[in-house]
Amino acid sequence: MKLCDKVALVTGGGTGIGRAIAVLFAQEGAQVVVAGRTEATGIATVNDIRRAGGTALFVRADVSHAADVERLVETTVNQFGRLDILVNNAGIGGTGTLLAETTEEEWDAVLDVNLKGHFLCCKYAIPHLRAAGNGVIINTSSVLGCLTLPGTSAYSASKAGILALTKVLALEVARDGIRVNCLVPGSVDTPMMWEGLTDEERRAVEPLVADAEPVGRIGRPEEIARAALFLACEDSSFMTGAPLIVDGGLLAKIATVR
Repeated sequence: MKLCDKVALVTGGGTGIGRAIAVLFAQEGAQVVVAGRTEATGIATVNDIRRAGGTALFVRADVSHAADVERLVETTVNQFGRLDILVNNAGIGGTGTLLAETTEEEWDAVLDVNLKGHFLCCKYAIPHLRAAGNGVIINTSSVLGCLTLPGTSAYSASKAGILALTKVLALEVARDGIRVNCLVPGSVDTPMMWEGLTDEERRAVEPLVADAEPVGRIGRPEEIARAALFLACEDSSFMTGAPLIVDGGLLAKIATVR
């Protein structure tokens, strides 16, 4: 097992990509702390891990609040004695409104969770990752941090910020033995992907999203989790400050009328 005896903290671990990462890391031998704002989904992830013979704990936390994050990290270390891997996965989508129509409250809500949340988790985790030795931080960006669409100003800005944060932090902690890398997923079949759509609307939109992918389909959370496992283990021991694109070829595709 690639993560035997490691302790991993996964934010946003109740659904989608976070859940898939938490489950896979537990299968690979890690003791996993699942963090999230929704108790029901977080506990469901933990119960699935335990039923499979793994070790997991749910901690309710809002990553946009410093006190919650500090308590989350301390609970992890108190329960398992160390922290080896931080997966910053918690995130929310935008409103789909144009920038001129986006309210300050809507902007702040997205940036607070998606970008400030990464900052806070890194801030409080770094001393423990440094103490454990060979620590790993995995941030979660998006293809929308590289290329954008109208109506995604707050979300795209937050995801682009995560790419920059990853590079800066990687330089700051490299000599501490901490590696910092970033996942860049494309279209992935998660609850957030279809948020706000009725079942009928999803049936209409899903084939269009799949067709936009060069591989002709939408990604699965488990595929992103396997990329996260690569970043978490010694297979990527010479990687830091790097984005790992897992997007079905989306960023390699140029829009064209031909």
